[in-house]
Amino acid sequence: MKLTIRPVGTAAVVARLQPRLVRRSFATQHASGNNSATSTSKRRSVTPFNDDGYVPWNELSASEKASRATQQTFNFGLVIVGLVLTGGVGYFLYQDVFSPDSKTAYFNRVVDRIKRHPECVALLGDSKKITAHGEETMNKWRRARPIASTLNTDAQGNQHLMMQFYVEGPLNNGVVNAHLTKPAGHDEFEYKYLCVDIRGHQRIYLENSDAKPSTGENKKYKLFGVSWN
Repeated sequence: MKLTIRPVGTAAVVARLQPRLVRRSFATQHASGNNSATSTSKRRSVTPFNDDGYVPWNELSASEKASRATQQTFNFGLVIVGLVLTGGVGYFLYQDVFSPDSKTAYFNRVVDRIKRHPECVALLGDSKKITAHGEETMNKWRRARPIASTLNTDAQGNQHLMMQFYVEGPLNNGVVNAHLTKPAGHDEFEYKYLCVDIRGHQRIYLENSDAKPSTGENKKYKLFGVSWN
């Protein structure tokens, strides 16, 4: 028996394979489209509470774009509020602690003067052991005791700073009272009086402008009800 072998042309092979290639290509494209559609459908909608910026802007819907804009506006507002609060705290610290005219600065200066004053040291004890603190409170920490102070401006524009606090030494305790004034147009405070009261002893004046003798140029003599220069 003889087998008849017929030559197969290239055109015939291509014609037979072409339908299969088309089907495979269509299946691949269909699967890819399904995957992209599935990933799109699986993506959660963007809201102001869950937006992490991962989804590109051009893939967001109108409502999602509004949500992202709302979230970014809110975050920007928080940053502004934080900057304002930080600036306010910094200004308060400078005015109340670091400024040369702050109450804390004058409190430290007064304490240093008391520690250098011979009469105060003689009654209170060793200057290195003298401590100062504010009003007595339930807090056992002396640093937490507030210093009683007031800052007022009179009708002439003069500022008045008044302070009261306590000093303790190895020998005695005392109460410090200070009154400082800043005349209108001046940059620094001047002492009106600075005194220390220690129980059982006379008041110690470190400053007393009322007791300072006036200069000869300003002295006036009164005779027969008339003031003479």
